[in-house]
Amino acid sequence: ICCSFDECKLTTEWLLSRTRHRPKIAVVCGSGLSLLAESVSNKQVFHYEDIPSFPVSTVPGHDGRLVFGYVKDKSCVFMQGRFHLYEGYSLCQVTFPVRVFKLMGVETIIVTNASGGLCQDFKVGDIMVIKDHINLPGFAGQHPLCGPNDERFGIRFPCMSDAYNKVLRKLALDISMELGYSNFVREGVYCMVSGPNFETIAEARMLHVLGSDSVGMSTVPEVTVAKHCGLHVLGLSLITNKVSLDYSREEKVNHEEVLQISKMRAEMLQKVLTTFIAHSHQVEGINSN
Repeated sequence: ICCSFDECKLTTEWLLSRTRHRPKIAVVCGSGLSLLAESVSNKQVFHYEDIPSFPVSTVPGHDGRLVFGYVKDKSCVFMQGRFHLYEGYSLCQVTFPVRVFKLMGVETIIVTNASGGLCQDFKVGDIMVIKDHINLPGFAGQHPLCGPNDERFGIRFPCMSDAYNKVLRKLALDISMELGYSNFVREGVYCMVSGPNFETIAEARMLHVLGSDSVGMSTVPEVTVAKHCGLHVLGLSLITNKVSLDYSREEKVNHEEVLQISKMRAEMLQKVLTTFIAHSHQVEGINSN
């Protein structure tokens, strides 16, 4: 089976035999957000192509490296670059690293992404703490948990109503306030579409009516699998463009612009993350509410 328990175990053992790091926190760096991994000490890097069974990033702004290291005194692992459905990977491959992290002993996963703002109050450069998501590909049968369920990872029918941990969300919002970032940190609902095209105006209007505050092409599969295998999840989305809901507006979104805004805000996002990780002892042993 693609991405079977045994395959995940082999990759896990390969990594554990080559690093002394035993991370409790994993961070997935979204488009243009590789900087998030730069502040680690005692760094050890593995390129995706060298790791058995690991997919390889093919998108600009995704470096394709696994970085182990310490943030403050916390052992972490960072994915500099993730995988997407639109690259041609199965959702099983897209979420393969999450299962490897679980087998490595990771307890908390922080997922970051760049997304387009649908909520009219959002501005370019805002950071959205994800409180919930809409899994559009999942509605259409493109779902990482389709197929036989391996009980060693999790139950057949996982509950997703509490996918984004309340305690972690509150901590992220409190930290943003302490850092003086409250004016551009929001909370909202993220919607995943498969991409790779940006949305039509009619699609964007539909997503907005459905209750989406932002839209992107990633994150939801990783979160679904993380929740399935019992990890605590924090999701942070950087609003890199305003999605057009109006036919009279002329501007068009492009990937270069997305990367540029990511770079601009990455330092602030890094500060939020570093402080969050330093305070993570406050949330150890949390339950899944």
